[in-house]
Amino acid sequence: MLEGIEFLNKQMFWAFLVLPVVIIWYVLKHKKQTAEFKISSIKGFKTGSSWLPKLKHLMFVLRLCALALLILALARPQTVDVSTKTKTTRGIDIVMAIDVSASMLAKDLKPNRLEALKNVAAEFIKGRPNDRIGLVEYAGESYTKTPITSDKSIVLRSLRDIKYNTIIEGGTAIGMGLATSVNRLKDSKAKSKIIILLTDGVNNSGFIDPNTASELAAEYGIKTYTIGLGTNGMALSPVAISRKGAFQYGRVQVEIDEDLLKEIASVTGGKYFRATDNKKLKEIYKEIDKLEKTDVEEFKFYNYEEKFRPLVLLAGLLLIIELLLRFTIFRSFV
Repeated sequence: MLEGIEFLNKQMFWAFLVLPVVIIWYVLKHKKQTAEFKISSIKGFKTGSSWLPKLKHLMFVLRLCALALLILALARPQTVDVSTKTKTTRGIDIVMAIDVSASMLAKDLKPNRLEALKNVAAEFIKGRPNDRIGLVEYAGESYTKTPITSDKSIVLRSLRDIKYNTIIEGGTAIGMGLATSVNRLKDSKAKSKIIILLTDGVNNSGFIDPNTASELAAEYGIKTYTIGLGTNGMALSPVAISRKGAFQYGRVQVEIDEDLLKEIASVTGGKYFRATDNKKLKEIYKEIDKLEKTDVEEFKFYNYEEKFRPLVLLAGLLLIIELLLRFTIFRSFV
């Protein structure tokens, strides 16, 4: 009954302490007003079984309830309807450049590097409702998987579809992946433009030098966060393809050009991270999420509805009933 109701003058609840005092006063007063007459026997007196004397205390109960209702009314019960309106400033445009070379199938992250990345990236995308996000794939060459868009369902669907394939030329063209990402963002009017570049190897193909691509990103004010993916030491990676077309795995030394990734991040004003396992990869995306926040202005509108009026009316009704009983039915008893 009181769900969602707040009391503006909670200090008025102290007035309820008056009720026990009133009850004690009534009991003492009633005893004093009741006369006693002692006789040895009541034989010869006609006794009745009228119920009216027993109900005369009902008037006091009605008055007591009316007093309790008035105290509740003075406490100012009210309901508050809060409506929220958010205003988002020009958000952040983000392009995620994902390495899809064969080495991304290495099993040092579970179930493999590419699937681990997709799981973490999906959570990152879901947590950026006010930003536009695009996807770029690269191996020996690069292309745009999804242009920057605010429709997260499209981005998530495209992310799920990313997988290793033999259509893209083999190798790791970091410069190409970065340049394609810059091309997607250079004309953006967003207040902040971000590239998250992930790779597990070294730049060994493509016709665009990574340093040139990073300078281009800096010129357009595009900040680049770079992530080196892979454990330290040896990793179980694809080394050959069997006659049936299945990958054969072997222990391979992990080689990541960390100096290059650090240089790209430094030139563009970003930051370099190293993800050696699933937990570390998740922490990296959480940190990037904290570093890049979209300004959201929230307006709250409060609609107060007073609830004391029904209590006052009910208290008044009880008092009227009490007075009617006092001057009609119970007139001879008071």
